[in-house]
Amino acid sequence: MKPVRRPLAALSLTLASTLALSACSSDPADSEDTAAASDTVEVEDNNGTQTVNTPPASVVALDNRTFETLADWGVDLSAAAVSLMPDTIAYTRDDAIIDIGTHNEPDLEAIVAAEPDLVVNGQRFAQYHDDIASLVPDATILELDPRDGEPFDAELKRQTTVLGEVFDAQDEADRVIADFDAAITRVNEAYDADSTVMAVTTSGGEIGYLAPGVGRTLGPAFDIFGLTPALEVDGASDDHQGDDISVEAIADSDPDWILVMDRDAAVAADEAGYETAENILSSSEALSGVTAVADEQIVHMPVDTYTNEGIQTYTEFFHAFADALEERA
Repeated sequence: MKPVRRPLAALSLTLASTLALSACSSDPADSEDTAAASDTVEVEDNNGTQTVNTPPASVVALDNRTFETLADWGVDLSAAAVSLMPDTIAYTRDDAIIDIGTHNEPDLEAIVAAEPDLVVNGQRFAQYHDDIASLVPDATILELDPRDGEPFDAELKRQTTVLGEVFDAQDEADRVIADFDAAITRVNEAYDADSTVMAVTTSGGEIGYLAPGVGRTLGPAFDIFGLTPALEVDGASDDHQGDDISVEAIADSDPDWILVMDRDAAVAADEAGYETAENILSSSEALSGVTAVADEQIVHMPVDTYTNEGIQTYTEFFHAFADALEERA
């Protein structure tokens, strides 16, 4: 059978159609649309799966646990709770950032002016989630607070990992986490469970008790390291000023180590009458005979802890704790 020969006109039409389809498939506009559609990342936060534009064009930061991370990674902010930041954070010196204020009297309407596509919300600002969502409905709101019932150290690492994915800083996130893990390892290797530990905070010249597990900021350290509490109190809370406890009760428990957060160092250091945690503890006659005081086994958190509290803050403190433990080993 002889092969079928197509008329020249038919061949021309087929070739033209093929070229036309080829041209459509390589249209620059279509390629740009495809690229734009792929410039997102899906991450899990405390409220489920969130889709984030990458890189975000306009970022608002309200969770103080994330400020140092974002600053270290060079993330530009359109607006933030600048008034809540310690002066150790570089954003406090950037006048171009719209200041939303503190969680006590926030100017949430100012978020609208920033036209954000991403709001990193959480901790003190978590209560305003729904208000923010109604003001900027097209923005993604990301909340990565440590969740109740989850290991605190794992939650700090989860927060860092997710932020690394959002801001294309996975390598930086890995380095932050590696340093954090190294600090934890050092403490675990140096701490002797026979040594008892007390955690306290100071505010307004008074000493507050920070309970193992639940106490603000330092409570989780007991779980992370398996610290042996010098004293356990029924009904302890996570109050930001700690629970009321007498210095006599601290003295009677005779802790080998005292871990301290100076709350006022972050929020009232410039106010008249401010007294450092170091002075409060050292000047207490009732505590003078306590092992931790007599042997100078007191470890202070960084002075900006109360308004920072991110993974870097804990890393710095855990390294300091490890240094002290190793020195006494």
